[in-house]
Amino acid sequence: MLFDISKADIEEIHDDLFSEKQVGVSVLRLDKIHPLVSGNKIFKLHYFLEEARGSTHKTILSFGGAYSNHLAATAYACKASGLSSIGIVRGEAPTRLSPTLQQCVEDGMLLQFVSRTEYDVKETIEFNNKLKTQFGEFMLVPEGGFHPLGAKGAALIYHLIPGKKYSHIALATGTATTLAGMLRAADADQQVISIPVLKGITDNKERIKQLNGVDAEYKNLEILSDYHFGGYAKKTTFLTDFMNLCHQRYRLQLDFVYTAKMFFAITDRIKNDGFKKGSQILCLHTGGLQGNKSLPLNTLLF
Repeated sequence: MLFDISKADIEEIHDDLFSEKQVGVSVLRLDKIHPLVSGNKIFKLHYFLEEARGSTHKTILSFGGAYSNHLAATAYACKASGLSSIGIVRGEAPTRLSPTLQQCVEDGMLLQFVSRTEYDVKETIEFNNKLKTQFGEFMLVPEGGFHPLGAKGAALIYHLIPGKKYSHIALATGTATTLAGMLRAADADQQVISIPVLKGITDNKERIKQLNGVDAEYKNLEILSDYHFGGYAKKTTFLTDFMNLCHQRYRLQLDFVYTAKMFFAITDRIKNDGFKKGSQILCLHTGGLQGNKSLPLNTLLF
């Protein structure tokens, strides 16, 4: 692994609510691995980086928006690996780059802005050929690492989870790549809880089949679809207040796009007796804290 994953320790979260409901809650702090590779991102990139390092072109091209954790992680990981990186960014070029994209440029990533219409067809052969004409040969990493190699890399996260201590593993879900990796690795009697951060996403099971290459139903999968807070990167004052509360109460910093929604969902389920007594719940902190820079000043206490 490119970075020191031993930094990703597990922290038990103590709260009167959890004690009252007789459940245990812990957090796997993938965010501690590195501030820019954003927790789960380096795992999803692992096998792509290996393959690119063995290629002749030594270039990775990927996609994302102005505050993409994936692009930020890709840029830094490529820099650390001695690879070139290209980022195809959704939307017209702004007069001023977001902090995320500024960091990407500092880490050597070449940015190419495309219209949203073009971005919507980024997976077509025609668009791919256009990119090859412009940039030459490269290894393409789909947005969010959505590829069997990404899921295979995400499965490596499970090696950081000790034995069969946890009855439940909870994580926020975007492309479902990390979710697919967890389902690959988890024991059949461990419940894997997915909290989608996009509104109206109903194809996660199909995505998992595409990523893992199997038709089997994962009976240990539960999807909680009502905690998106309006959709991807949407938020409310209630959510940011919850983030500040988690920082004050547990010294736990969360991001508003993924991990805050996940941790709120688990807390809400515990409050409403959604877990049996004795349950041991492990929440994956998948990083992405750099995205909080997009919030207005003084929104968060950290």
